[in-house]
Amino acid sequence: MRSTRQKVVLLSANRCTTPDPVFPLGLTCLSAALNGAGYETRWLDVQLDTDTLEQALKEFRPDAVGISLRNIDDILIRKRETFFGELAALVRRVRAAWSCPVVLGGSGFSVFPQRLLDLSEADFGIQGEGEAGLLALLEVLRTGAGFANVPGLVHRVGQQIVVNPQQPGPLSSPTTSADRPARVVSHYLSTSGMLNIQTQRGCAHTCCYCTYPLIEGHSPRRRPPEEIAEDFAQIEAQGARYAFVVDSVFNSSQAHIVETCEALLRRRLAIKWGCFLRPEGLTAELMSLMQRAGLAHAEFGSDSFCDSVLLEYGKRFTFDDVLQASQAARSAKVDYCHFLIAGGPGETPETLEEGYRNSLLLPGAVIMAVVGMRIYPGTGLHRRALREGRINADADLLEPNYYLAPGLTTEAVFAQLHSFAQRSPNWIAGDPFPGYDRLIQRLRSRGVLGPLWSYFAVLQRLSTPPGSRVPTA
Repeated sequence: MRSTRQKVVLLSANRCTTPDPVFPLGLTCLSAALNGAGYETRWLDVQLDTDTLEQALKEFRPDAVGISLRNIDDILIRKRETFFGELAALVRRVRAAWSCPVVLGGSGFSVFPQRLLDLSEADFGIQGEGEAGLLALLEVLRTGAGFANVPGLVHRVGQQIVVNPQQPGPLSSPTTSADRPARVVSHYLSTSGMLNIQTQRGCAHTCCYCTYPLIEGHSPRRRPPEEIAEDFAQIEAQGARYAFVVDSVFNSSQAHIVETCEALLRRRLAIKWGCFLRPEGLTAELMSLMQRAGLAHAEFGSDSFCDSVLLEYGKRFTFDDVLQASQAARSAKVDYCHFLIAGGPGETPETLEEGYRNSLLLPGAVIMAVVGMRIYPGTGLHRRALREGRINADADLLEPNYYLAPGLTTEAVFAQLHSFAQRSPNWIAGDPFPGYDRLIQRLRSRGVLGPLWSYFAVLQRLSTPPGSRVPTA
């Protein structure tokens, strides 16, 4: 006899594995909300369950299937690998195995909700954070009430696909170890060596290309510090020795840093972690506190080392801020890198060269540079590209489309970046080198934790003839 408790399958559709497979943290959040509301959940993952999907659906007999799409593409202007092409086939597989509503969600889906619902022919979608929206949708499906009050719902009305307004709410669904199934945890620890933590949602910054505010809202909503520390303790107990904080930027406020790190210190955990940081307002004292709380790696979203370009990118900080943040990380003995986007609005060969000269002032930095800015709908870059006539209003941005500043070409920018790498091998530019995936697998199999950019910089330094480079500062 079938239980009256409703069942939901949570299915991760993420196929992206470079540089590492990413644990589907969004499913943990959904699982906590659903289990807390009395639903029974089961996780499936295309990276683990490709051959057993149909059998699992028939055995579990769900009342709904939620499919999470994390990535649209790889943002690499040369490679342009996409990850949504199999979505329609996945929906068909689910439907062929078991008859129930199919609901799409995830950060990738949220950027193109109408387009992807149409492409996949799924029943519904949830744009933005999914906990409240999915719970409300399941209740509507159970009772037959209307869809108008389901936050973020993407659904069909006649021949049109409409999107309900999002309603970002408080982050108050504590997780348990049961919200991270052991077999899924084991897979990601064996392949990437890490799990993920989220301490807040929302981003108040104005980077011209960024989709975080569209997905999570413009105002940071922070989780209670003790709840964050409990998450760290749970994943450490599940075998994780390293975690990555997936917030758009961890340092949304000084108070958030202090409260979170003090909560971690009170738990006396051994786990190390990394995070994204904005290179602004970071003092030596704050970096030291983060390091004592377990911070091992910091990834700065600097985007440029030239002030005029930073202004065009909407960054609202200067290279002096970048320099101070780098010095603070160095003094705290935290490994760090800077991610750059070369060729965006305001870029010229001269600004790139200025950025290279400034990079020589950064102590011990690893610099990761990509070429061109991916254009996503609803961003400031999208509006700029429309104003400048770079794209048409009806352009299908689901297929990767990039912005390069007037006068620049992809090959010319790559050539300039490669010249920087020859002079300073802490610069890493271009597509992954041959054997990249095998090297990652070897390093992970040997127990190497955290980001691997420092290893790649060392390899590049060893492979660059000494006479072809200048010393870095």
